[in-house]
Amino acid sequence: MDAVRVALLREVLAGTEWLGATRRFAGALRSSAVSHEGGLLLVGTPRYEPWHLAAHLVDEAAWSGTPELAPTLVRHGARPSDPAHLAVGLGRLAAARRGETLLVVSPDEPGAPLLERVHDVRRAGATVLALGAEESDLTAMAHETLTVPEGAELDLDTVQHLVSAAAGENAVPSGRRRFRDRLSRLAESLTAPPPARW
Repeated sequence: MDAVRVALLREVLAGTEWLGATRRFAGALRSSAVSHEGGLLLVGTPRYEPWHLAAHLVDEAAWSGTPELAPTLVRHGARPSDPAHLAVGLGRLAAARRGETLLVVSPDEPGAPLLERVHDVRRAGATVLALGAEESDLTAMAHETLTVPEGAELDLDTVQHLVSAAAGENAVPSGRRRFRDRLSRLAESLTAPPPARW
């Protein structure tokens, strides 16, 4: 879904709870990933892999100048022969530490093995965010949640588009980019024509 479609969708959703809910969740995601300077892990369930959300977050990271939003996609069936961006297996969750963020996307109740791994990640000090279809043990252990109940106006895929778009909005540029932005504004003010006097 491109930026124009997201904008149209937001117009349609104006006045509903979805815009506020997706922006709040995206803000928590952005705040956690950026304040800890990276370490965003993204995992789904054995039956659902959020590769589409991963791709959109990579795009938003590039467009917003916030590289911390680019996630590491953790896969249940990763093999060493997979391309590097698809070869990260569940062992990466065991290595998660304080300062990292784990975003779990689950369209149904995650199984006990994944819940145990998420619990270990939280115990290690990482921030856990959950995006799913229902309240569950996963949402109970997450620091921040967004649920998309069955029968809601939107489906989980659409909500992921709204979250990824909102995550890249209003991001505070870091380091060199912040300096360039200030320098650019200064140059504009110095080269702007003087205000008209009446």
